[in-house]
Amino acid sequence: MKKFVFLYQGQGLTEPTADGMKAWGDWFASLGEQLVDGGNPFGAGRAVTADGVTDLSNDAAPITGYSIVNAADLDAAQELLAGCPMSTGVRVYEALPM
Repeated sequence: MKKFVFLYQGQGLTEPTADGMKAWGDWFASLGEQLVDGGNPFGAGRAVTADGVTDLSNDAAPITGYSIVNAADLDAAQELLAGCPMSTGVRVYEALPM
């Protein structure tokens, strides 16, 4: 199995609702042993580059959290997103071994 990182993209919840939390919990449960780390939502962020620092508080499509899963390949990782409660977007990356 390979590891994949889901990066949730879009406006995050400032006040999680009971229904929203249940949806996430149900989806995580459906992943079973393939879920390595359910992750966390992200707060404030900055982009740090050789050209300087940019505050990301006004980012139109911020990365708002992450999860880590095991899957055979990128296609299998993408299939795990079926039923994911994040409706605005998810980026999927393979975490390469070092």
